[in-house]
Amino acid sequence: MPTVADQFIEVLVQAGVRRIYGIVGDSLNPVVDAVRRTDGIEWVHVRHEEAAAFAAGAEAQLTGRLAVCAGSCGPGNLHLINGLFDAHRSGAPVLALASHIPSEQIGTGFFQETHPEELFNECSHFCELLSQPEQMPRLLRTAIQTAAGRRGVSVLVLPGDVAQKPAARPTGQGIVECEPPVVVPSEDQVSALAEKLNAAQRPMLFCGSGTRGAHREVMELAGRLNAPVGHALRGKEWIQYDNPFDVGMSGLLGYGACYDAMHRADLVVLLGTDFPYDNFLPQANTVQVDIEPAHLGRRTVLDLAVHGDVRETVRAVLPRVSQKADRAFLDRMLREHAGQLERVVDAYTRNVETQVPIHPEYVADVLDDLAADDAVFTVDTGMCNVWAARYITPNGRRRVLGSFVHGSMANALPQAIGAQIAEPGRQVISMSGDGGLSMLLGDLLTLRTHRLPVKVVVFNNSSLGMVKLEMLVDGLPDFGTDHEHVDFAALAAAAGMHSVRVEKPGEVRDALADALGRPGPALVDVVTDPNALSIPPRITGDQVKGFALAVSRTVLSGGVGKMVQLARSNLRNVPRP
Repeated sequence: MPTVADQFIEVLVQAGVRRIYGIVGDSLNPVVDAVRRTDGIEWVHVRHEEAAAFAAGAEAQLTGRLAVCAGSCGPGNLHLINGLFDAHRSGAPVLALASHIPSEQIGTGFFQETHPEELFNECSHFCELLSQPEQMPRLLRTAIQTAAGRRGVSVLVLPGDVAQKPAARPTGQGIVECEPPVVVPSEDQVSALAEKLNAAQRPMLFCGSGTRGAHREVMELAGRLNAPVGHALRGKEWIQYDNPFDVGMSGLLGYGACYDAMHRADLVVLLGTDFPYDNFLPQANTVQVDIEPAHLGRRTVLDLAVHGDVRETVRAVLPRVSQKADRAFLDRMLREHAGQLERVVDAYTRNVETQVPIHPEYVADVLDDLAADDAVFTVDTGMCNVWAARYITPNGRRRVLGSFVHGSMANALPQAIGAQIAEPGRQVISMSGDGGLSMLLGDLLTLRTHRLPVKVVVFNNSSLGMVKLEMLVDGLPDFGTDHEHVDFAALAAAAGMHSVRVEKPGEVRDALADALGRPGPALVDVVTDPNALSIPPRITGDQVKGFALAVSRTVLSGGVGKMVQLARSNLRNVPRP
């Protein structure tokens, strides 16, 4: 007779789940054994449950399909929580199995007892305790449907003794396919938006991840309005390529003329972005289009809020938008953008062949050259975010995954694991900081165990660079940010991986090319300059004073990789003043 655990796995297979990320143990054993006995699903052993949750989140973001992770009772499932927060805030459909202590012991202070149904509430749309076999399979299908339909995390808490009990109900069929919704705004909202767009003299578009799938429509709207187009970090991969209106990125990692364009415009159109840094927004003359009604107006005051899918909204409004003849504002912003990028291009081209420690910008620029056109980059939080934002060139086929909303360290390596397992024929590159890699270092062994051809590029500056920058801006001397040099190449070699340590810039290209061309996992440990920091495109007077008080070392405004070439190209049709 099938058990509850057997039924659990059968429902997952019906839902198209092909793997569960986790670590085996105690209360999870019945479920793991059911995996062993079931065709079409595998157990992916990782070295830390946090890595399991990050890997599942990356798989879900890359494929758009439900991914699953699991943790044993108490400490095991507690380790999932950071990766689940990241998945939930990223809108990734993930189901987490939080195994639990024996049901008769709940509430007695038993060994390893926690209350997962309370702990995981904040990072899930659904979190329930399955306490008796009669709740299966309906409760699991509800969890799956909630994660898939609402695009976030569901958590099912399952005591180990319940998992071993005989199933009480037939499994049957019951999985409903969920596609992301298409929301078309009302006629009144479309008319009001058209009126605003037509009345504006200096409009600009600021795009986020909600512009995925809407590149053609946004470009057509920008052309109709002669509007500069900027983007948030999560909008970069969807909107920057083939974009003759590009003026760069705003925010803490920003560059170019995006900030200036936004603040000089008489109408800012926020498209599919919940951009969190309200101090970078003009807080006036703004309209917002978003499929999530809760996003509307929560970062800035609005003249108009439009509830709708970006692509469908733009399609609806385009026939009502008149072609603007005046390009003066657009051309001025394109010139300013190109000029700003030209001024900082030396940050990654001057003396790079002899600069020791190596410029991290140079490493990212070479990596961008060598990576495949459909590569998946996973990016650690911190300075690696900066180098990815400024040097990884989007083309509509590449993907860049990171902890862009939750902002967790240590995300890049486990996200690369999930991405590589989900799409084994695709090149996956982890841009890891030495601080982030250190936190989940054990999962280098996961690459070796599963023979995953992930390429780990370590930006090894023996420092927590972003934290150092935060201290300097606040006028504080950096303290506790630097640590002893670590030879990550030696650690990777001990784990059985190909590895190389690079300390001279002349060796960077060959080392990266060799690693990318190898069939298995590889790690390139690049010793980079800890003083190569990046400042935002706009900082306050107090922050400038903070720099002066705190530091006399080199702080770079940041190079921009291929973006300077794009900016030069976009200037070809702009008349000179």
